[in-house]
Amino acid sequence: MDPVRNPFAPGAGTPPPELAGRDEVLEAARIALERSRLGRPTKNMVLIGLRGVGKTVLLDTIREQAETMGLYTLDLEAAESRSLPSVLAPRLHVALLQLSRWESAKQLAHQALKGLAGFTKALKVTYQDIEISLEHEPEFGLADSGNLEIDLQALFEVAGEAAKKGSTALVLLTDELQYVPKDQLGALIAALHRTAQRRLPVVMVGAGLPQLRGQMGNAKSYAERLFDFPEIGPLSRDDAGIAIAKPTLNEGVLIDSNALDGIVARTQGYPYFLQEWGKHVWDIAETSPITPSDVVTASRQVTAALDASFFLVRFDRLTPSEKRYLRAMAQLGAGPHRSGEIAQELNRQVQSLAPTRSKLIGKGMIWSPGHGDTAFTVPMFDEFMRRIMPDDE
Repeated sequence: MDPVRNPFAPGAGTPPPELAGRDEVLEAARIALERSRLGRPTKNMVLIGLRGVGKTVLLDTIREQAETMGLYTLDLEAAESRSLPSVLAPRLHVALLQLSRWESAKQLAHQALKGLAGFTKALKVTYQDIEISLEHEPEFGLADSGNLEIDLQALFEVAGEAAKKGSTALVLLTDELQYVPKDQLGALIAALHRTAQRRLPVVMVGAGLPQLRGQMGNAKSYAERLFDFPEIGPLSRDDAGIAIAKPTLNEGVLIDSNALDGIVARTQGYPYFLQEWGKHVWDIAETSPITPSDVVTASRQVTAALDASFFLVRFDRLTPSEKRYLRAMAQLGAGPHRSGEIAQELNRQVQSLAPTRSKLIGKGMIWSPGHGDTAFTVPMFDEFMRRIMPDDE
């Protein structure tokens, strides 16, 4: 097929040609955003799922929804090496400047900008990665104590009051939340709790790996009452089929039903893998309809492409001991696995492996679905580990 017309789009957060199977979560987000703008009680939302299920794509789609409604969005992505204030401050600055253009919200938006100036100045000592230049003079006593939890609540309050005056809402779209340290995560939850109590239009739609739900509960015990945690998993068989068949049909190309079943089976319904298989099958096929033999040929190319990029970039971040731990998990299968089983595979004591396990959880490579259980956060990573380390010794 003509590669120029290839409809599939594998990539980090790249929108697929057909966003199948996600209507329910998108509708829940729309309702939450509308209720927030109206000052009605609503829960914040955190999308929970493994790598490759399309959480970032959903966040971007919700951002588009919010902007269509006339709401102000803050696109945030937490990182292992950056503090929450350093990520939040520049985005909030832009949103408040935009909000200050409205006459009804101008005064409170300027006050919020002064609060932001005090906030960043006070916290630069603690979080030395804050790099933002603000033209507003701080307002003494507003969000400038240097205590993140206290100051973030004050800052969200005044920003929420400005949004309320402008008949709009501030929407925090926060990806990779599992990387936010416990104290900073607790401060964020407390600030959102304060705005919810005061019915101010500040709402967060976040996303993170499965361990995030437990992290938020540990940071603030009331987090489960403040947030909804929709689980974003692989697509159903029907939805996965639609994600492949509809884009090809829109380009005037048919796909054999057995070929479609082959793609769905190989991808296990994971959206990122569907895009990879769709792209390579399209490029391999010479004529319509796409056949099962096209899928077989493309699968070899997809495996090589995933090994060289999607999987390898994660593997390269690991220490030798971490690689051995994951290889032992892979030897046992896809998982989840008991910690004792992994230790037995490595001929080690469970306690001696605890630091390695903890570091792998911190890097977002594994998570604990239950006490003493360990699972990969990256689908099919067990197969990759067996390929790249064929000798489990």
